[in-house]
Amino acid sequence: MQLLGQKLLTDFQIKHPNARKPLDAWRIEVTHSNWNTSQDIKERYATASFLENNKVIFNIKGNDYRLVVKVQYKRNMVQIEWIGTHEEYNKKKF
Repeated sequence: MQLLGQKLLTDFQIKHPNARKPLDAWRIEVTHSNWNTSQDIKERYATASFLENNKVIFNIKGNDYRLVVKVQYKRNMVQIEWIGTHEEYNKKKF
């Protein structure tokens, strides 16, 4: 998959160094994946949650952090939309 918006991850890793390894691992997996449906994601990320408009929420570092992306399956693209702590996520409306 082509991964767009990686600067959000990089900036977040600077503020939260303990998220660096889990986010780097996620990034590598995504760029080497080929997701055609939400089921492809669910098979690898059992805790992923799915919202309207092909948005997916990933739990990062044992659910310390939440990552929100939009997947464009036909275009083979993943757009990073938001990343934050679990607490920050609970205050957001997606």
